[in-house]
Amino acid sequence: MPTIPQRVRGAVITGWGSALPPKVLTNTDLEGMFETNDQWIIDRTGIHERHVGGTTAGLSIESGRRALDMSGVDPAEIDALILATTTPDRTVPATSATVQHELGLRCGAFDVNAACSGFMYALVTAHGLIAMGANKVLVIGTDTLARITDWTDRNTAILFADGSGAAVLEHVPGPGQLLGWDLDADGSAERFLYAEVGGFIQMEGKEVFRRAVRIMVDSATKSMNHAGVTADDIALVVPHQANIRIIEAACNRLGVPMERAATVLHYTGNTSSASIPLAMNAALDAGRVKAGDLILLVGFGAGMTAASAVLRWGGDEQ
Repeated sequence: MPTIPQRVRGAVITGWGSALPPKVLTNTDLEGMFETNDQWIIDRTGIHERHVGGTTAGLSIESGRRALDMSGVDPAEIDALILATTTPDRTVPATSATVQHELGLRCGAFDVNAACSGFMYALVTAHGLIAMGANKVLVIGTDTLARITDWTDRNTAILFADGSGAAVLEHVPGPGQLLGWDLDADGSAERFLYAEVGGFIQMEGKEVFRRAVRIMVDSATKSMNHAGVTADDIALVVPHQANIRIIEAACNRLGVPMERAATVLHYTGNTSSASIPLAMNAALDAGRVKAGDLILLVGFGAGMTAASAVLRWGGDEQ
């Protein structure tokens, strides 16, 4: 992807929020649904429990409202709403229209479907809108995968769940936080992870694992190269929360120790578009990021898509 032009209008994240359905489905619960056991799931995925329930609009409204409240931004000042989701509540209209109305926004709103890379696609797009003149953009990543999961299929049912994460981006006079980014897709691999309209998620787990690590590392490397930084400069990696083994393998290839990775999948499961913002928000709430830190966000998803970005928290000091 192209290098960010000099003197482009920059942006920083000024507020964030998360939402998880109240219903928790543990690995022990799954033992009563099909042949599996708690330790088997943990060993292969790192997941102990997941949240299920709610609607994409409802969870988006909850996380979006929390992000707006934290930022202190008047909803009427938001110039665009981007909702990343693979599970809209309706075929038409876009679920973002419902969210826009309920949050009291007066702006354009649209959905983005790039599977588990969706939040990153939306985040990069938000920076592009601000570069073109927008001042404040609300980005939300939400998925309700429980609705398209076959709960008799242990290959997929142990993984997927529901959740939402949001962030408010605001224009700043300087270069902003985005130092480098990459968006990618390999349509030839779509057959390894998909869901037909009205159907359940189908996945070839071994092939997804093999390709996921490679495409994540490739995208992350491109973003770091564009930013002019190395893995040693990264304070925190926020990867897509799909499987702990994938995260460990990707971090190992990037040369980033696991203690510098943000992980929440042990209690969220794989929430697709919500996964990166949920992990990022949890790390921010825990005080793991300070001004000036470099953060690498990287994800992959069905398609197969990949996306990443390097952010300097609080904005670029150059």
